[in-house]
Amino acid sequence: MVIFHTSDWHLGRMLRGRSLIEDQKYFLDQVFLPAVEQERPACVLLAGDIYDRQVASPEAIRLFDSALDRLTQLGCKVLAIAGNHDGADRIALMKRALQKSGVYLATQLEDALEPVLLQEGRTTVQVFLLPYFDPAQARDFFGDDSLRGEGQCMERMLEELKKRFLPGAKHILAAHCFAAGASVCDSESIFVGGSGQVPPSLFMAFDYVALGHLHGPQQAGENAWYSGSPLKYSVSEAGQKKGFLRLTAGEEGISAEPVPISPLRDVRKLQGLFADLEAAGQKAPCGDYLDISLEDPAPVLMAAERLRPYYPNLLEVRNQWAVLTQESPRSAKLKGLSHEDLFEAFMRDICGVEAGKEDMALFRDVLKEVGEG
Repeated sequence: MVIFHTSDWHLGRMLRGRSLIEDQKYFLDQVFLPAVEQERPACVLLAGDIYDRQVASPEAIRLFDSALDRLTQLGCKVLAIAGNHDGADRIALMKRALQKSGVYLATQLEDALEPVLLQEGRTTVQVFLLPYFDPAQARDFFGDDSLRGEGQCMERMLEELKKRFLPGAKHILAAHCFAAGASVCDSESIFVGGSGQVPPSLFMAFDYVALGHLHGPQQAGENAWYSGSPLKYSVSEAGQKKGFLRLTAGEEGISAEPVPISPLRDVRKLQGLFADLEAAGQKAPCGDYLDISLEDPAPVLMAAERLRPYYPNLLEVRNQWAVLTQESPRSAKLKGLSHEDLFEAFMRDICGVEAGKEDMALFRDVLKEVGEG
């Protein structure tokens, strides 16, 4: 049995003020849907953040509607969960009726208690669709005010799901959360602090966990994977390889294979001398989304305006000459100081107090923890 795991489409996304609808339409119409048509997977598993806004734009809604229409025409089931960017109540419209066409939308915690059963040959797979939820929703759902933090709430929810395991079947969980230890990038909405993280060890009862939320494709623990977003949604993702995951489920287990994609326009970083970049653009204009860092030893006037005819989707141009050639009096004063000296200077100059013994002990503990991480 073949299953496609994808997530974080963020339909309607903007990149530095530029609409990515055309790029997203290209991904769906020219890359993803043709792959579905060719391989005919048992289902497409969409692990949250279908849209980029809780109130999605009309263009984004039309694009998702078109994708669903094509997938159902191909006879491919669609199993999707609401992410933190989605308006769960809005995408719940007609979800019971859509099930008759093979489209399953999980928008509430109770939806996870009704797993979708997939059967192909001798392979049976139970898919549990767990939408994004916060601790307050979990407390209300279980009537338990003692639940605190995403980890504890996730553990309680998974205990309920495990009670519904069908013997002899493979068990897949789709979830939208931040697995502890995973890598993040600038385009994600991440809660800072440990309480927003879920230990991957909680997922061990499942044969495969299809995660959404983080945009970088990566493994989380032993049996959980982020497919990552299909497109690059920030400059910090310039070095990532985007795509989706092709799952193969059989009697021996479930394996995941990345399927890379070529976007309509890439997101890249460039650096070099202005004259070299201008000459390269004149020779071969580039429509990618570019973040350019100039290495000229002197300022370049109107650099962005002069480069944009050759790089029409230029995002930003930075002159590094000032950083490279000038040093502020404060930076010169602090240059060469140890971490502890810098912390003492911060407490004295910014906070207006001298760092005490307890402050320094706490700082050393945090510094050690960061270093080990």
